Amino acid sequence: MEKDPSFNVLGSTLAPCSTEPMTGFFRNGACDTCAADTGSHTVCAVMTDEFLAFSKYVGNDLSTPRPEYGFAGLKSGDQWCLCASRFLQAHEEGCAPQVNLHATHVRALDIVPIDVLREYAVILD
Repeated sequence: MEKDPSFNVLGSTLAPCSTEPMTGFFRNGACDTCAADTGSHTVCAVMTDEFLAFSKYVGNDLSTPRPEYGFAGLKSGDQWCLCASRFLQAHEEGCAPQVNLHATHVRALDIVPIDVLREYAVILD
């Protein structure tokens, strides 16, 4: 699988999203993507309790540990490469998480308008 070029929605080099926990379609800590990433795991989202509850409700439980997959479960404050369509759905339902624009892949714009992403932008240290 060949990765798409690593650019963010701001037009600069894609920043890492998280290595603790390790995230990304390629599990490289970045929201890199490719043609095989049909879920478009391109939005670097900062988890909130509200979003995690919503995600579990719609069938994608991100908070429960799954040790058999080496997954400790996410908690509020964790960053995670989220599917762009799930982010847009959460936005439409009024419970979208914050977004690290520097770590959100430009391909997220295929699904989520930049104005929507900017609405949830957060500056992280």
